[in-house]
Order: sequence, then structure tokens, then C-alpha cells
Amino acid sequence: MTLTAEGILWASLPVPAILIDDRNNATAVNPAAEQFLNLSERALQGQPLFDLLAIDAPLESAFARVRSDHANLFINDIDVGTGDRAPVTCNLQVAPMGDNPGSVLLLISPRENAERLGRGQGMKSAARSAIGMAQILAHEIKNPLAGISGAAQLLAMNLGPDDIELADLIVEETRRVVKLLEQVEQFGDLRPPEKRAVNIHDVLDRARRSAAVGFAAHMTIVEDYDPSLPPVSGDADQLLQVVLNLLKNAAEAANAKTGSIRIRSYYDHALRRRKPDGAGIPLPLQVEIIDDGPGISPDLVGDIFDPFVSGRSNGTGLGLALVSKIIADHNGWISVESAPGRTVFRVSLPLAPAVQEKC
Repeated sequence: MTLTAEGILWASLPVPAILIDDRNNATAVNPAAEQFLNLSERALQGQPLFDLLAIDAPLESAFARVRSDHANLFINDIDVGTGDRAPVTCNLQVAPMGDNPGSVLLLISPRENAERLGRGQGMKSAARSAIGMAQILAHEIKNPLAGISGAAQLLAMNLGPDDIELADLIVEETRRVVKLLEQVEQFGDLRPPEKRAVNIHDVLDRARRSAAVGFAAHMTIVEDYDPSLPPVSGDADQLLQVVLNLLKNAAEAANAKTGSIRIRSYYDHALRRRKPDGAGIPLPLQVEIIDDGPGISPDLVGDIFDPFVSGRSNGTGLGLALVSKIIADHNGWISVESAPGRTVFRVSLPLAPAVQEKC
């Protein structure tokens, strides 16, 4: 049999790839997927995807979004299991098939493979080690920095105009370093969320008002809320931190230019986070932060929630990592879709227990 160029490329993909039709049935798998699933392509063809895999993510909704938006969707650090093997942590990418409407391509990248490529779990372990070292050093560094800043302020009292500018620069830079160290400490020492019933719109409104008079003053912020949403299960202060970080990320993407940020809330009955045992955790309450900036580089979007990964030259790479950590601690889910002119961060959260019991 003579293989086409497309067939050769399909067969040589190093990660499991599954072509899925508009009914979420597998129509084709590559050799890597056969090995991952321990089944032949003939046995897999026509089978419902969710009979083959237990994936700890709301893939049904992800597929629907990819089909409707015709844009790639990345989902990181998801447990993927089969009937014959224990769950493994993977990165997923869902892509639309332009020549076959309704079909999507699912790429599964086990973190163990990524580690062999010098990324993935190895990168995460290195990042965690770096954060740990930074935490150890932070306290020791902050004390002398406070002394340097205080000394510069005292010197400024007896300096001329030209030298005062240099003293002010010392104070400003020491404060910037202290702020960075505080971010590192915060990332490592984040307390478990104190969950209670929270009105998500109170959180969104507090974040919007703070952003509008501060870092997002140059942006137009549009509210698109579903006022009927029930309370979410969460820690209001930590959720506020999530929204502020996402708004700040959107505002900084525009740099000094004007732009718009849309804050959207809505309810999605079908959205569930699938556990390895096949059970689903409902995550019906949705919050989206949408900006019209230049988008995230394709080289970064798959790792954007990892520590020390940033699309800005002066970014610390801790803001979105902290967001991801908080959402994970809330048993929620966060994803990103990005293209030039439109980036969407979507947070999915569970309802408060009393509301869940009524549903």
C-alpha cells in the first residue's frame, strides 16, 4: 500500500491522535494512539470516545466550543485513563478539522513524554524547586532591601535635584524586587480555600471597580452577566485574586493602547469535569475574561499556566500559575483560547453545596 504524505505524517505523529466525528465517535487513530489505548484502529473505529477514555476534564463542552469557534483549545495537566491502565497526567489539544465540518482532532501528550523532551513534569519540578529556593531566600533578601530603601530615603533629604532622582530610583527598584519576592512567597504559601456560598457577581464587580481605577484605566470594560446565577462554592478573596490577575493579564496584553475587556458569566448545565473513575463533577458556573489584544504566542499557550512562563519580557510568569493553582484548589477548571484579536480565559466552578442538592 502506498501512503500519501498526509498518511505518513499521521502515522509518524509522536503523540496519540484521535479523529472524532460530530457524534464524538472515534473515526481514526494513529499508531501512537493504538499503543496508548492498547487497541487496534479497527477495534477503535466507530467507538464513542468516552467509552475508550476517562478524562478528568469537560471534553464534551470543549468539543462543542472548538466546533462553534473554529479555534484550537488547550487543556493542561489532565488525568487520562483507560480500562487497561492507570490514569496518567496529560496535556490535551483539540483542533477543528476545516475540511470535515463537525470533526475535531484530539491530541494527547502524556507528561512523561514531555519530560523526555525537556518540558512537562521535569519543567514543573524544576519550577517548583526554583520557587522553593526563592521562598527560602525571600525573607533573607527582603530585610536588607528594606534597609537599602530606608537608607536611600534618608540620603534623599540632603541631596540636590539630580541626585534625588537617583535615590528615588533606588527606592522604586527595591520596592519592585520586594513585590516580586512577595509574589513568590504567596505562590508557595497559599492557604487552602475557605469555601462558602459566594455570589460570583459580587466578586466580579469588586474586581472590575478595582481594575477600572488602576491597571485597566485605559481599557473599556464590558459586563455581560447572567443575573440568575446561583452561588458558587469558593473562597471570595481567592476568587477575587483570580479575576484581578486575569483582568491584569488582559490589560497588560494591550500595553499602552486602548482596548476592551469583556467579563462574561453564564450557566452551562452540560459542563462536567470527568474523573478517572468515570464519575463527573458538575462545573456549571462559568466566568470568561475576553480581551481583544494581540493574543498569546502559539509557542507559549500550551504552557501558559506553568510557573515562570510569561509572554512579556518583564513578566514574572507567576500570575497565571497562581490562578491555575487557586482554581484547582476549588475543584474547578480553567482553559484558554487565543488568536490575534481575541483571547478567552474561561473559569468553570462548582455550585455551593446547598444549591447542588437542589439541582
